[in-house]
Amino acid sequence: MSISTATTESLLIAPQWIGDAVMTEPLLRRLHARGERLTVAALPWVAPVYRAMPQVAEVIEFPFAHGGLQWAGRRAMAQRLRGRFARAYVGPNSLKSALIPWWAGIPLRIGYLGESRWLLLNRRLPNPQRGARPPMVAFYSALSGEAQVQDDRPQLALDATLVQTTLAELGLVGQAYYVFAPGAEYGPAKRWPTAHFAALARQLPLPVVLLGSSKEAAICAEIVAQAGLHGQNPCVDLSGRTRLDQALAVIAGAKAMVSNDSGLMHVAAAFGVPQVAVFGSSSPLHTPPLSARAKVLWLKTDTRYAPALDCAPCFARECPLGHTRCLVDIAPDAVLAQLS
Repeated sequence: MSISTATTESLLIAPQWIGDAVMTEPLLRRLHARGERLTVAALPWVAPVYRAMPQVAEVIEFPFAHGGLQWAGRRAMAQRLRGRFARAYVGPNSLKSALIPWWAGIPLRIGYLGESRWLLLNRRLPNPQRGARPPMVAFYSALSGEAQVQDDRPQLALDATLVQTTLAELGLVGQAYYVFAPGAEYGPAKRWPTAHFAALARQLPLPVVLLGSSKEAAICAEIVAQAGLHGQNPCVDLSGRTRLDQALAVIAGAKAMVSNDSGLMHVAAAFGVPQVAVFGSSSPLHTPPLSARAKVLWLKTDTRYAPALDCAPCFARECPLGHTRCLVDIAPDAVLAQLS
């Protein structure tokens, strides 16, 4: 199916995870460069990521809860979008994510095959098997129909005044604090121990700001208690107390960041913030922080570490062997050395 080049309005149905949202940025940059005007339809908890992409003209927030088809709401949204777009790029692989472009009558609907949605898409990409899936930036960029660029790193940008205003509201000064993002939505097999985060905090010359959702408040509270820092260089716990747009500003203004393999790790990489990313059960070969200023610690590829981690990467939520050596044995001093 061909679409007139004069019709430039395009819609992206965004992924539902922060990290995946960041990794769609190179796709959107390509589409914008070839003259497409971009609107992104996103769930509220990832929408701020797209507002940090200058090439996105409009962000529409989907009023849907997590899970469930919510037929009536999707039909109503499709009706609002009818007649606006020449093409739709469907990021997620789910059936429900392809329903709105189909109901809206968008002429060209592009996405990967999956969840019996053959009829909903009319430009279909074969979905790679899990073990053969390319890195996620390449996976999303392939929706453009163009050849993969070797170095296609996500880039986010925030207005400097907005960052300064947000930091002032939170009592922070740019470049005068470190950020820790100790959570990982997937599970404990991706989380560096809280005791290690606390030990690292005690060795840093500046305050530490802890970021995370309300689900990670208990983890952050543990770090604060174990660090026992007060006075000039305290641990400031902002978990569950910031909106995502505020968290983005806090990361953009940080001296450096330490995190697990998580969505906020990808945010820091896209801002070009110096960072150390600690990997355990997952693999930096598949979802690395794509930044020249990012350093990755993963014992799987550390030739000095013995016995070798034959179990990694297991991609499990919890360590099947019960020891989580892949994370426990990454010492705070090793992370500190990478921050220096």
